[in-house]
Amino acid sequence: MTSILLRLRSKNLLYPFSFLTVLTSIILPSSAQTDIRNIGRIGADNLPPGPQGRVVDSNPTSVSAGQAELQVIKTGDRAAAEPGDTVIYQISVRNTGQVTARNVQVTDRLPRGLNLIERSLRGRIGDRSVAVSLNRSGDGRLVTITTPEELPANQTLVINYGVEVTPDAIRGTGRNLAQARAGDLTSNQASHLVRIRRGIVSDCGTLIGRVFVDKNFDGEQQRNEPGVPNAVIYMDDGNRIVTDANGMFSLANVVSGYRSATLDLSSLPGYGLAPNKYFIERNSQSRMVRIAPGSMVRVNFAVTPAFSEDKR
Repeated sequence: MTSILLRLRSKNLLYPFSFLTVLTSIILPSSAQTDIRNIGRIGADNLPPGPQGRVVDSNPTSVSAGQAELQVIKTGDRAAAEPGDTVIYQISVRNTGQVTARNVQVTDRLPRGLNLIERSLRGRIGDRSVAVSLNRSGDGRLVTITTPEELPANQTLVINYGVEVTPDAIRGTGRNLAQARAGDLTSNQASHLVRIRRGIVSDCGTLIGRVFVDKNFDGEQQRNEPGVPNAVIYMDDGNRIVTDANGMFSLANVVSGYRSATLDLSSLPGYGLAPNKYFIERNSQSRMVRIAPGSMVRVNFAVTPAFSEDKR
């Protein structure tokens, strides 16, 4: 709060007083306020005493202060993409208000399967490069970009970054949503749509399965038959798969056609292949399957603890 104090002696007979004190208080707005309020107080030595002494308050007046206003535009360098492509996004944040915007923050919710490439992040105001920082949510889809630079009135903050299109993008919408904030100010929401083509992924399938201890030798996992972790499966194209803590594994984007998977028994010391009472072809550590485009095929491997007599 800023105060101005004036003490004057009057010689005007129309307004007789010995001394006149004028106190003006100007309450400056914070970043969240849009009004500047002015309060005046007048005191004179010969005024009748009141609750506040020989002082009279004026009526308060307010004037409207200018404020920042943010407008966001989101664009991309292509309208369609497929897994393996890189899309370049641009977010333009313009301050259309009358005062400088501070602490500008941009949030962008990326669609499924589009991963931001952190080293590609760039920011500029006019022809001047500015520092920008990145924060991601747990799944990486919600990104927050901030800059310590002030954004003057009628200036534009431009943010560029690239995203990698992964095979998981075909399950998403391809549309993202961006919005800017500066203090209590919020911009409009801007979106951009990328049509995701399946590309080479349209000719691929998914292989899933598990390695488990088969206690009754039927080739199917029951509730009391645990999975075996860290088992290794080799594909005919050289891919190496390792089972998780529950003995499960999966491999996406497998080229369609007849494929083979082989359980590496050397990765399971103390286990051997469990005999199958019902299907002869499952008595081998290799499996042949046919994967159709876009399909999902299951391959299970049943094992049993291997016991051997100690020969002396």
